Amino acid sequence: MRRAGADCGGAGQGPADALTHSLWLSDAMKMTAKQSMSGVVLPRTSTAYQEEPSAQAVAAPQGYWRAALPRYGVSVLLEKRAVAVNIGLSAALMAACVIKSRNHFPEQVIYDCADSILYLVREDRKALLYALTFLHNEPEWVRHAVRVAAQMADIMLIRDAHSTQVREVMVGTLLHTMGKPLLVSEELPSLKSNMTPRQKTLLKQHPNVLWDKLVSLNWKPSPVCKDILLNANERLDGSGYPSGLKGPQLSENVILLSVIKIINKLTYERNGIKPRTPLDAYRLVSDSYQSYDKATLVEFMQCYGLYPIGSLAKFSGCFLAWIIDIDSKGMPVKVNVVKNLAFMDTNIDSILDAGDFSQIGRLEGVVDPNDYVVKFLKL
Repeated sequence: MRRAGADCGGAGQGPADALTHSLWLSDAMKMTAKQSMSGVVLPRTSTAYQEEPSAQAVAAPQGYWRAALPRYGVSVLLEKRAVAVNIGLSAALMAACVIKSRNHFPEQVIYDCADSILYLVREDRKALLYALTFLHNEPEWVRHAVRVAAQMADIMLIRDAHSTQVREVMVGTLLHTMGKPLLVSEELPSLKSNMTPRQKTLLKQHPNVLWDKLVSLNWKPSPVCKDILLNANERLDGSGYPSGLKGPQLSENVILLSVIKIINKLTYERNGIKPRTPLDAYRLVSDSYQSYDKATLVEFMQCYGLYPIGSLAKFSGCFLAWIIDIDSKGMPVKVNVVKNLAFMDTNIDSILDAGDFSQIGRLEGVVDPNDYVVKFLKL
């Protein structure tokens, strides 16, 4: 995981290493997000996080843990919210493995994950949105579920800070893609390859496959959670799957979720398809007005703007910077400058507020990190 606020480089890991690392983090992080944010000191007995020798100890900035990673023999700063988000990744990966290989549903793991992200949304929603930026080295279905769950909770709590449904919606959203890995077989060997029409049809059964599996494990979700599990991929015009439900048959939660899902799908690389800019994604969804609720799209645009927190922006002075914060009009007011394109081999790590943007030039737009070889370190 890349610590929030620093540019990255370095090689990634294979699927086995990614899973091992995620499960390793999950085992190491058996604490609630609320405890984490309260400055709880990790115990010396922790197998994943060990305090550095006092002679070499360096105080971590507010909002970070300084952690020694035994497996790598290095000391790094781990942004607390980014680590807590990684709990979501770990939970999703672990749940998929346990459901498929051990025929057990890890209910407490999923609910702990939902509670952790909910706490972070309430504590500092912008910081969480920024932490979500750095989910680039995990399976796409996992990253999608965690990002969408966080934004779903964000908008639901903006609508109603005392929503009684948000926790169950979060659980359903975290689980809604988990039927996909359950389908991996000789007939569907990979979720990342170019699929045949038959494989695409098979993949669309993932909500039913997940539901059947959960029923076989005797897990009974709440009606709100079940609605998300089964109907997350339905559309207003009946073009969704697996049941082809239409407008009046869809709940308010599903209508909101469908908009969040499609924008996430369009604005992040997916199976080799380049991401669109937020503006292009908004236009495409707006043109699909029969499939997606336009009022909900407008609400999403007002919430995240044309330059969403966590986007990589290009400035006219040939600088690249991650957007950390935006104002009420959706314009960046705080960025982390990470690259000067005139010196591609040099990394930068500089936080600038709006008053200092003259140093990097005018904002030109949101760009794809892959176009500028901005990589993400996988620890």
